[in-house]
Amino acid sequence: MVGSGVSSAPTPHSGYHWDGESRKFFEGWYYRVTLPEAGETFAFMYSIEDPLGGESNSGGGAQILGPRDEYLCRTFPDVSKFWAWKKGLGLGHWGQTSLTIPPKLIDRDTFEAEVKQGYQATATWHQGQLYDPGSGHHCTWQYTIEPVYGWGDRQSTAGWLSFLEIFEPGWQILMAHGWATGWIDWNGERYEFNRVPAYGEKNWGRSFPQKWFWFNCNSFDGEPNLALTAGGGRREVLSWMESVAMVGIHHEGQFYEFVPWNGTVTWEIAPWGFWKMQAWSGDLEVTLTGTTEEPGTPLRAPTQEGLVFACRDTMKGQVHLQLKQRRQGRYEMLLEATSSQCGLEVGGGPWNETWIVD
Repeated sequence: MVGSGVSSAPTPHSGYHWDGESRKFFEGWYYRVTLPEAGETFAFMYSIEDPLGGESNSGGGAQILGPRDEYLCRTFPDVSKFWAWKKGLGLGHWGQTSLTIPPKLIDRDTFEAEVKQGYQATATWHQGQLYDPGSGHHCTWQYTIEPVYGWGDRQSTAGWLSFLEIFEPGWQILMAHGWATGWIDWNGERYEFNRVPAYGEKNWGRSFPQKWFWFNCNSFDGEPNLALTAGGGRREVLSWMESVAMVGIHHEGQFYEFVPWNGTVTWEIAPWGFWKMQAWSGDLEVTLTGTTEEPGTPLRAPTQEGLVFACRDTMKGQVHLQLKQRRQGRYEMLLEATSSQCGLEVGGGPWNETWIVD
């Protein structure tokens, strides 16, 4: 499917989904900045679990996958210090702070001076500071975001199922591509950047899928307006489990979508190191191949047991993308691109052998 990928309207599901009553609930947000010249990426992952409070898993988390796939994590047990907008993208969590007002979006200077542990983020602004007293590692960041592509023409990533809230969990790409300008300080290494690739997504529900995989890249060689997100997993729909996957590509104002309801998606995913997807929709065919020799970094994810190590990621994956169109009985190349700054992930399990669906 091909359509317009440019819109100034909010992406669906940008707001906070918690109904204010359910105890077993999580919502997670993902912000990423890629620095092509430095060859590094920063991925920020935020979550809130059992926000009503009083449960063993209640609380929030902030994780960062930084340069060289290094990792920093802080938890925020006090759910009352978390805030999020219901009708738009805005969230934050305060840890160590001298402020006594209810948590909310505040000006950048007040946040920097008064919130010693925490973060705040919207569709156009992202700021925070975290410090791990055990290791002495720390990160501080401030940057603006200029959105370019949402997801298709203001559509849901998971299709109509996400509207009915029977797809467990919900998944939405908030910004397939944008530009970030600002700075990040990682353990004293200061990275300043101007209009570098930025990305955002979110998920929500009772827990992550049973098993999943993921590709993401918007920093391709020689293709500044190309963004790829693809992934799949075993998810719960009502009372049964099904394996589903999708590929989404934004390129030069066009959106190419490959999903089960408009075509066929197949995959071959190793326990680590090799990811391959192929998909067909109408007269289009896409082939994705991701590889890495990096060991990957274990990351936490919301599960039935709370925020625990459940996936492995690298931001230094190699990816090869081929998009073809059938004309007069044969496929012709529409787009071919590569990158060495692709995010690659496997999660859940079991991962005892290569997962093949064809």
